[in-house]
Amino acid sequence: MSAGPEGCGTEELRTLFLFEHLSDDQLDELCRDGRVEWFDAGTVYREDDRAEAFYVLFQGTVVLSRRVSGQEVDVVHSSERGVYAGAFQAYLGDQVPQVYTNTMRVTERSRFFVLPAAAFARIMRDWFPMAVHLLEGLFFGMKRTQEVLGQRERLLALGSVTAGLTHELNNPAGAAVSAAASLRDRVARVRRAFGVLAAEPHPGADLAHLGDLQDMTVGLIGQRASAGPLQAADREDEMGDWLEAHDVDDAWELAPVLVQAGLDVGWLQRIADSLPADMLGRTLKWLTCTVEAELLLGEIEDAVGRVSGLVAAAKQYTQLDRAPYQEADVHELLDSTLLLMKAKIGPDITVVRDYDRSLPNLPGYPAELNQVWTNLIDNASWAMRSTGAGGTLTVRTTRERGLAVVEFRDTGPGVPDDVRDRVFDPFFTTKPVGEGTGLGLDICWRIVVYRHGGDLRVHSSGPGDTRFQVRLPIDPARTPGPGDSP
Repeated sequence: MSAGPEGCGTEELRTLFLFEHLSDDQLDELCRDGRVEWFDAGTVYREDDRAEAFYVLFQGTVVLSRRVSGQEVDVVHSSERGVYAGAFQAYLGDQVPQVYTNTMRVTERSRFFVLPAAAFARIMRDWFPMAVHLLEGLFFGMKRTQEVLGQRERLLALGSVTAGLTHELNNPAGAAVSAAASLRDRVARVRRAFGVLAAEPHPGADLAHLGDLQDMTVGLIGQRASAGPLQAADREDEMGDWLEAHDVDDAWELAPVLVQAGLDVGWLQRIADSLPADMLGRTLKWLTCTVEAELLLGEIEDAVGRVSGLVAAAKQYTQLDRAPYQEADVHELLDSTLLLMKAKIGPDITVVRDYDRSLPNLPGYPAELNQVWTNLIDNASWAMRSTGAGGTLTVRTTRERGLAVVEFRDTGPGVPDDVRDRVFDPFFTTKPVGEGTGLGLDICWRIVVYRHGGDLRVHSSGPGDTRFQVRLPIDPARTPGPGDSP
């Protein structure tokens, strides 16, 4: 609340760094247009209100805050004489919305020089015409540059995921195509083998019984636990010996297929006991073709399942069919991103998941959080590859007070002390020219802090231990305080 205006003195204005080089006439004009005003502790103006004045602090304490996901986040806390805020973009006129970009409050009775926005805009244009043009160019140029490079950074992240998805889809798709081609041949062999059986003069009951044997065999496939190489070799020897002892042709070609399906000598004996001896060899060949066809169908089903899983992961990553803001399982988001980035991470990097499954679903923008994971995983992978060796990427989740913490730890070369405070600055990068825009971590910071009311930190104790921690509020409506328990 304002405590009322008072007289303006040019000599006092000159003590403020913002005005110290102005002429007497300019200071006189400022005093004519502006005023000195006291404000009691409380809010001076609010974010998004119409910007009506430019404020310069004489004495007191100023706090500037911005609204993030429904919370007020303090961005400036200062008692320095001359600190300013308010309608400082008034000189841009209607080129930008003339509203306050933050909320200003004072924590004690404070004294300001207050200049109406219209007077501020006129003075800037009249006194500093060249500077105004330069500032306009800088303001809009930087804004356009950041938008273009931000879009490029998002496309780079999407490119990393797309490349990984393409690579991962290629393997099961290729396996499905190969298995389908082989299946066509096996189905043809099943028809031919049954034709051979049907051409022989047998009682109708024997031929009818073949269908029951086929159903029984298909039902047994895969029920037995898979064997290791040595155990499988022993089973093949056992089945091969049995087949040879019963005068079955191509015994050593049939045995590996039957063992792969989990069948054993007991199954062979059941077939032999249920058929005339002269039908055994041809029946086993026909059933082995059936077994091969079923195994190929299993390969196709597995490959299609993997493709479906990758598509589901891509759907989870993009969130295209879901509301932008929703409650999401952070572990599902992490797993989908890790799966899609598997190729980008590379085989020489081991991924360790250390999840606290007790974490509840988090409110936020899942597609944007996936972009954060993508950038942090990509940076960690690049750091470890830059050493010429592999490493370990540990993705850990935990709870600290009212926050969910997602940590990405890599065993790369570390972040030097002299650049640690700059890693979140726009356009700052330690990557070689052409390999980074310097906006990846800046975008991460904006998504975490501005969009989710969280925090993004980096810790590096040296080579082998670098950790980026994303801290997100579990309940955005409640800011954790010192008295909260973990």
